[in-house]
This record gives sequence, structure tokens and C-alpha cells, in this order.
Amino acid sequence: MNKTQHGGDSPSLIHHFETFELPQKLNDALKAMEFEIPTPIQAQAIPIALKGRDLIGCAQTGTGKTAAFCIPTLVHLLADRNKTALILAPTRELAMQIEGVWKDLTRFSPEIRSAILVGGNSMQPQMQALKRSPKLVIATPGRLIDHLQRGSLNLSRVGILILDEADRMLDMGFAPQLSQIMRFVPQSRQTLLFSATWSPVVDDLAKKYLKAPARVSVEKASRAAQTVHQSMIATTMKGKNEALLDELNEREGSVLVFVRTKSRTDRVAKYLSSYGLDVNRIHGGRTQGQRNAALSAFRVGKVRILVATDIAARGIDVVNIQHVINYDLPQVAEDYIHRIGRTGRAGSEGCAVSFVTPEDRSQWRDITHLLKKGGTIVSTHQARTKAAC
Repeated sequence: MNKTQHGGDSPSLIHHFETFELPQKLNDALKAMEFEIPTPIQAQAIPIALKGRDLIGCAQTGTGKTAAFCIPTLVHLLADRNKTALILAPTRELAMQIEGVWKDLTRFSPEIRSAILVGGNSMQPQMQALKRSPKLVIATPGRLIDHLQRGSLNLSRVGILILDEADRMLDMGFAPQLSQIMRFVPQSRQTLLFSATWSPVVDDLAKKYLKAPARVSVEKASRAAQTVHQSMIATTMKGKNEALLDELNEREGSVLVFVRTKSRTDRVAKYLSSYGLDVNRIHGGRTQGQRNAALSAFRVGKVRILVATDIAARGIDVVNIQHVINYDLPQVAEDYIHRIGRTGRAGSEGCAVSFVTPEDRSQWRDITHLLKKGGTIVSTHQARTKAAC
């Protein structure tokens, strides 16, 4: 097995998705998703997978691993119309999350049809989807075997096999099912295996099904600074603006507000400005000169509030930020640690508040799980009459 490449908090060697020289329709999809800078696991895994090599990726949920295997898979499927791919996931929920990422990536590639085969759903619609000859099948092991036994699925053209959360599949007792499935896929395939943990049983699985794999590993940030007081406010998408205004009116000092998209950055900044607040914004759609001017004004205190996307905020180096507000939760749980790390620096105390809507529950669960591993508990505020922290 090849030497492991490690990644973590250090900057990626790949600084932009364009560096990968992906097909234009995929670049367009990434742009629509506002994916500009790869996460460490993406920066390491994508170039290897694009070369057709087998790969082991040690990465937990929340590191961007789904895109790390979906992007090269899509590139290969676009290049070879005869090739198909199979993604195996241990649970229905994970399979559906993968499908969501895949649909976003293929928004400009309608010819790349997919099918999801999971328990809890009727077999008939799944069989109809398989009749349309999907290029990608996303499945749980048990339901996949149901289709193989019915003869409704042919895996003879699978050129890429992805095993996601392999450690969890083994923990759930799917080893016999995996062995059975492997008899139906070609030996000449490319196999990508992702696992949150590494153990002898996962190592045995890799030795059994992968050929001379490269291995990449990302250590996940899980510990927030003890100087940062964290809290969560339960709200709705419609209620975010009012909640943000309330929080800002009750706080003193500089505030960095994180939002997910460029367009929302503009809307939130405009909303706050309409109430007479000193606010500026930075995102990837603004010129470098505009971003530099906004950062300079924020750094010297001419502007108290800065609204930013994750990508634009990576260039922020301001020591005395008193508050971080997550208007939108980050798409990757690990980014939460980096966001709130903008406050509470140099021994001073800081405050981080996150707005969580019902649609954010799974993301917030990933974040709190990550924080608990680092020994941090976040206080919850369903409603508040004063600043949450």
C-alpha cells in the first residue's frame, strides 16, 4: 500500500477547482453551488481518482468527502458513455445525502441519469428507474442485492465502485453482502473506499477489493477555543433577518456574519444597511479591490459588521473580532470550527451564535457531534429576549 498523504488545517496545495481542469459543465455546476476552493480531502483525493487509481480516503462526515468521490466519478462517466458507476452506502439517509450532492453536480449534465436503491421505498419506482439505464446507482447493500436477485440490475459495466463509510458498513454486518455484490462487478474496475476510522477489518477489506491503492487522510478539526462562548438560536428561514437584527442591536463591538451564497451576502448586507447599520460585504463576486477595501474598513473599525461567505473569509486576518454569527450553517461541519475561530483570539473572549432552521437539523447534528468529540457543549435558545451570549 502506498504512503499516506496527510491533510488537515494546513492550506490545500490545490487552491481552486479550476486547477483540476474539469469539464466545463461540471465547472458550471460547481460555480452554481459556489464551490471554489476544495477542502483538504478533495484537494488530495480528486487528482488521484481522476487518474483512475484505486484510493483509500480516511475522512469523517463533514470534510467534503462526498464531493471528493462524486466529482472524479462524474468526470469518468462523462468521458466514457459505456461506463457506469456504483456507490454503496451503509444507510438510507447517507445514500440520500449522496444523491443530493450528485444531483447538484449533474445539473448541467442531464444525460448522466442516476438511480437510488434503498430500503423503505417501493421497489417498483426503483425498477422503473433502472429500466432507464442510469449511469450511476447509489444503493444500500441489502436493497442492491434484492434487485440483483430479481434480475432488475446489471452491474457488468461498472467501471467505478465507491464504498462510502466502509467502517460503518462492516460494523452493521454488511461484509457478507459486500462479498456477494463483488461477484457481480468487473475485476477491472476502479475502487474508491472511504472510511472515518481505520482498523484491521477495514484494512482487510481494502486488501481484498482494492488494487495498489493510494491512501489519503484528513485529520478533522474538532476542538473550538475555550475562549469562545457558543450558542444556537432555533429560528426559521423567514425569521433569520429579524433574529440577526435583534442580535446586532444588542451587541457591541465588531461582528462577522457568515452566509452561504454570494447573492444572500448582498441581500443581508442591504437589509442591515436599510436599518442604518454600518455594514460591508465580501464574497467571490466582488473585485479584489472591493474586498480589500471592505476588509480594511472592518479591520480599523470604520465598519462594525462584515457579511461574508466562507471562501471570501479565508483571507480575513483580524485579531479583535468580538462576535461571529452563523446566519447560515456551513456546508461542511469542519468549517464551523474555522468560522468561530475568527473570534476569541489572543486570549480575549469571543462569542459565536448560530441560527438553526428545521432544514438545518442534520447539519447541526454533524456540528454538535464534532464539538462533543472536542469536549464542547453548545447552549440552545429557542427564543431569547437578550443576546444569546
